[in-house]
Amino acid sequence: MLLLIIAGMVGYTESLTDPSYEGQILVLTYPLVGNYGVPERTSSLDVLPAEFESSRIHVAALIVGYYSQDYSHFLAKSSLSAWLKENGIPALYGIDTRALTKRIREKGSLLGKVLVRSGELQVGKRRGTPSTSIPHGPSYPSIPHSPYNWREDYIDTPFSDPNQKNLVALVSISAPCLYKPTCKPRLHPSGRILRILAIDVGMKYNQIRCFIQRGVELKVVPWNYDFLSDVEPYDGIFVSNGPGNPIFATETIQHLSKAMELGEWPIFGICLGHQLIALAAGAKTSKMKYGNRGHNIPCTDALSGRCYITSQNHGFQVDSASLPMRWKELFKNANDDSNEGIYCEDKPFFSVQFHPESTPGPRDTEFLFEVFLQNVEDCVKTNSLVLIRMPGGKKEDNDRRVPCAKVSKVVILGSGGLSIGQAGEFDYSGSQAIKALKEEGIYTILINPNIATIATSKGLADKVYFLPVTPEFVRKVIKYEKPDGIYVTFGGQTALNVGVKLKDEFAELGVQVLGTPIDTIITTEDRQLFASAMEEIGESCAQSSTATNAEEAVGAAKAIGFPVIVRAAYALGGLGSGFAQDEAQLRALCAKAFATSPQVLVEKSMKGWKEIEYEVVRDCRDNCITVCNMEVGSLPISVCFLRFHVSRISTPSEYIPVIPLLLHLLRRSPIPITICFAPLLSMLFVTWLLSVNATSSMHSTPPLASIV
Repeated sequence: MLLLIIAGMVGYTESLTDPSYEGQILVLTYPLVGNYGVPERTSSLDVLPAEFESSRIHVAALIVGYYSQDYSHFLAKSSLSAWLKENGIPALYGIDTRALTKRIREKGSLLGKVLVRSGELQVGKRRGTPSTSIPHGPSYPSIPHSPYNWREDYIDTPFSDPNQKNLVALVSISAPCLYKPTCKPRLHPSGRILRILAIDVGMKYNQIRCFIQRGVELKVVPWNYDFLSDVEPYDGIFVSNGPGNPIFATETIQHLSKAMELGEWPIFGICLGHQLIALAAGAKTSKMKYGNRGHNIPCTDALSGRCYITSQNHGFQVDSASLPMRWKELFKNANDDSNEGIYCEDKPFFSVQFHPESTPGPRDTEFLFEVFLQNVEDCVKTNSLVLIRMPGGKKEDNDRRVPCAKVSKVVILGSGGLSIGQAGEFDYSGSQAIKALKEEGIYTILINPNIATIATSKGLADKVYFLPVTPEFVRKVIKYEKPDGIYVTFGGQTALNVGVKLKDEFAELGVQVLGTPIDTIITTEDRQLFASAMEEIGESCAQSSTATNAEEAVGAAKAIGFPVIVRAAYALGGLGSGFAQDEAQLRALCAKAFATSPQVLVEKSMKGWKEIEYEVVRDCRDNCITVCNMEVGSLPISVCFLRFHVSRISTPSEYIPVIPLLLHLLRRSPIPITICFAPLLSMLFVTWLLSVNATSSMHSTPPLASIV
């Protein structure tokens, strides 16, 4: 059995029931497995359970580093271990999965096996004493070397290579099955519901959901089904994901090849389906040394140039060089340049290697189902084959719209002394920015007076000025060094304020502001402009009003009603900000705030609400990545977090009980949330304030959102 490494933090129920893992040993590298248990299992297949990807566990064994005996989740009905026992699946914990991962990365894909102790091994018996009644396989040397042969304590079995088996035949359904749409149906011109024929070579439930939730019938057929002889009409062909070597699915390949020759239906494939379509077209596939398995693999769209974060699980690839005439590469892996998608230039055939429907995610490319179904609709309406239309425009037009900055020398403003508002996270992001710039061959100059930071370490930046981050010193450095560009977004509030003050001088000094534009910084720092921007895009925010003196603040507070929150603009470490229960407290806060800030925002108090902060990074092509989340005002109970007072920060972003509500808001308005934050790389802190009552029901009204 193959050893497969998965680095995802959540989704073990989905992964264990994924048919693509049939007969393989799954290794989960995340250090906390089992902490949210397993949902209720249903015996009926009439309703597809949202938490599983098939009707049974497909892995041969599970390996984890740390297993959580205690689980907690509102959907959990049992522990992970209980579920594995129900299905007779062996599992090991306490394994150094990091060392195992390193070994696989060095050697490539490896066969593995899980051995059980001999039943004759008695308590107190010296390890290594051979058993005489239980037959063993051949005796191998102990690895690592030990004074006794520990293998003799175990029942040995021969290795089994799943790539030498037709795994598709093991996981495919045995008879056709029809799924009806769960929403308003899409209709054929004749009046019937549009139907997609899906070839099951290891199909996941969520692929079924992605079709029927878009208003079409889905007829799922076995892998060797002769769909060309099917008397029932269908309007498009879909080929699912699945396990193993694609060359074993010969009957599927033959049927697809004939369907392409006929050219009567649009065709779409995913994962193994992608490889089968390529073979049917005349291309070749090959075994990868490592394979691509994970939830955060970048893939570049060859047509638009945009990069998407994808989920993948495959050990074979399509050889791009073997693509026949009229076939082109659609997606490419940004890590290893392997093929991730193909399309036909003169017919509506296309496929992708990654999983657009991935659960638990990411699902940034789920729009491909809509691309396929829209193409199916276009074909039946025109009664002819219409070429697919991918969103995102053409790469040439996108490059002209957002040209890459051409710079050779860049100034980076550091944070100086660490404090609230410009703490260690800016030192980290600044040092990473320096590394990225140096990889591009750009000369880096850092201005940072704090010698006790990573960014100022010897050998990181090409040159470091240990000077205060003020307009005067920054101006002098620019005049002396004559750089092409400057970053003001990696030094916290101090660097941002310097950027705002020098806004009108940068062009005269001959430097280009890289990253977030100064106008965008002003929009986010100026409380009135920010509130207006949120109102303009229809984002729900707390009732608020800006003030430039104490009297205006008192008037705003009386209109809103005490208690209120006072937020100072352009303030370092929240100076002058806080809660005011009455007018006296408000005036005291205003006295502090107006000593350093020209403006305050008086806002309705959010006391008693739960605050969840999401950190999102966005580039010039609208690629958005959630870097981490912060649960404010709670005890630090996460394994992977940075401690700040009573908050917890999880990097990467982890699952917390209120995430379904957060995802509702993020998916509802992804562009409005990020519309003010533009090229090249900007950071957006999204704070969701959730009422305790709102978390008691998943069907309650979406909570109030405040973007700060």
